[in-house]
Amino acid sequence: MNYPTDLLYRYTFSAQDVRGELVQLSSSYQRMIQGHNYPAPVQRLLGELMAATALLSATLKFEGHISLQVQGDGPINFITVNGSHQQDLRGLARVRGTIADDNNDFRALFGKAVMIITITPDDGERYQGVVDADAESLAQVIERYFAQSEQLHTRVWLHADGEHAAGMFLQVLPAAGHDLAAFEHLETLTASMTAHELYALSGEEVLHRLYHQEDLELYAPQQVAFHCGCSRERTLESLAAVHPDELRAILAEDGEIIMTCDYCLAEYRFAEADLA
Repeated sequence: MNYPTDLLYRYTFSAQDVRGELVQLSSSYQRMIQGHNYPAPVQRLLGELMAATALLSATLKFEGHISLQVQGDGPINFITVNGSHQQDLRGLARVRGTIADDNNDFRALFGKAVMIITITPDDGERYQGVVDADAESLAQVIERYFAQSEQLHTRVWLHADGEHAAGMFLQVLPAAGHDLAAFEHLETLTASMTAHELYALSGEEVLHRLYHQEDLELYAPQQVAFHCGCSRERTLESLAAVHPDELRAILAEDGEIIMTCDYCLAEYRFAEADLA
């Protein structure tokens, strides 16, 4: 079976004043979780959050960076995905305690939690929104964010299985007013698509199966990729913030300083000469 490549599709239904998005992830998602040994539920939630970040970065139409974080007091106390308008994404999770592989209870995994969405445009002011994450799924939390921040009726579908991740997004446009009949029709069509179909079919096939009777305008797809952005130079800059006495103590004991990137697990080694 040939799985879809990592692409984001944007489209509009002009007659219904509705816009939509579809994202399908495989290699970028696998690269993000590679080597971290996350429990299966954490892998799935990272995939869902990665898909959600890609959808939001395209929806909000800005140039810059976006960060989605869920912070809670449950077994998963922190999970985040950072992205850009160029669809370069990276993410990580922090887990405390044991999580069973079959635990898919969103509330139990996060406990009392909030989602923090931070948008940092290249030109303009930084924006941060906070929304209660007491919900049955990550998709419900994203829908709540749009209901609070933009007051636009929005539906989100998110799926991930440790190998593939996918998401779909529908949002009514302001021009539609309060008539949601057309949106609800498209919502019913979209909800019929299964996770397996989203993993196995190309984006064009998914959209044709769902909307072949609709007047859909499809834009050129955008590539999505895992991109960490760490480097030896940036790691060295972070060491400059550590007191020299502390660095000398580590060098005296270990002979070198080893720094590991939290996102991609790249390892950087520094000797005394490197820190001069």
